[in-house]
Amino acid sequence: MKTAVIYDSDLHFEHKQWQNELEFWEDELKSFNNRLEELVTFHDEKDVLEKLEHYQNEFILHQNVIEELKETIEEHEANIAGHSKMGMVSLDVPFVKKHLEIRTSMEDERWIYADLKKEFYQFLTKYWN
Repeated sequence: MKTAVIYDSDLHFEHKQWQNELEFWEDELKSFNNRLEELVTFHDEKDVLEKLEHYQNEFILHQNVIEELKETIEEHEANIAGHSKMGMVSLDVPFVKKHLEIRTSMEDERWIYADLKKEFYQFLTKYWN
């Protein structure tokens, strides 16, 4: 039976991609929050204000998820770096398992965040004058 080898450099590359994606999301959230602030000045209807508060809360939740993912990735990157310092170029099962867990978390957040953005854009289309 052939054993697959997973190299530190491959995981490091994926970490960099994730970090860039998370930074992009953070920038988007700043823009979305700016939109919310603008909308508050134009609307005083209760239902619109409730929606604005809903989106504000959702953006805070997603910012927290982004921060947690960034921290998890940084910790995993540090573990890989320590592994590399010991002269090992491939990872053992626990490190790979952790990486796969992070990948799943990124994929899940990608879907959830995309749905929120779609919903928010629909809201903007309806209420942006």
